[in-house]
Amino acid sequence: MFSPQEQVGAQERVLHTPIPVNLAATLSPLSRGRGDPCHHVSTDRSIWRTSRMPTGPVTYRLRQRGRHEVRAQAWGPGGEELLDQLPDMLCLDETLDDFAPEHPKIIEAHRRHPDLRMLRTRRVFEALVPAILEQKVHGVAARASWRHLVRRFGEHAPGPAPEGMRVPPSAEDWRRVPSWEFHRANVDPRRARTIVTAARLADRLELLAGLPPAQAQHRLQTVPGIGIWTAAEVAQRAFGDADALSVGDFHLASMVGWTLLGRPIDDDEMVEYLKPLQPHRYRAVRLLEISGQVVLPRFGPRTPVTDHRGH
Repeated sequence: MFSPQEQVGAQERVLHTPIPVNLAATLSPLSRGRGDPCHHVSTDRSIWRTSRMPTGPVTYRLRQRGRHEVRAQAWGPGGEELLDQLPDMLCLDETLDDFAPEHPKIIEAHRRHPDLRMLRTRRVFEALVPAILEQKVHGVAARASWRHLVRRFGEHAPGPAPEGMRVPPSAEDWRRVPSWEFHRANVDPRRARTIVTAARLADRLELLAGLPPAQAQHRLQTVPGIGIWTAAEVAQRAFGDADALSVGDFHLASMVGWTLLGRPIDDDEMVEYLKPLQPHRYRAVRLLEISGQVVLPRFGPRTPVTDHRGH
């Protein structure tokens, strides 16, 4: 149950889903690491998130109540819009009739996790900024940059959100972030320029959510600084694209190779090997990740974290 304090000013909805939903596994790609100011998991396993809807900022809390029921609360001007879009966000309209994996590990993962859903937030720019921050840098550094910038330029989350939560900055706020603030956040000039450029185009980028995912990814890649990897990362979160394979990821091809073939492979071989799984290649990767079957040997020290602040 939600506490009386949490119910004050809240809009509430109980979502009965026609297909099973694993809320924690489905929403986990939206989290940008521990301490993400826009994502918090409570001790009761409620998931708190913030977002910036067209109608305004929102804090929302989702709690699993069985495989076919999600209880939702929302605060802020964007609350009603968020709750209305929740079935679409959780991709409750998707069908898996054409998902027929042959590898035993993927078959087993799907058997154990038939309730994994894709994500269709339709918040394109919101998914794009952290993906840009993660370009060609260690994840630890990228997540620290995200925390620093959101805490510095985001606004306080509406409603009784957990302490420290922030609504991500608007496109206009990102456009106005001074170069020295990006520098303090350990963001190099190339990534900073890409974020500012995307912020100037944010209104047009949001329209991509209405296009077929493949076409939307192609359009995203026309923005300077956005390539196939970044476009796929956005598609996985904003477009509900079950086929958005993160080609160019530092670990992905190796992980797929070791897990499914018992040896490392490169991007080209990964794309060829996973071709029979289209249009569910990303779904297959996610299933492997949450099933605990991933194999990725470590042959040396971790990649060092680059600090651009001394440059």
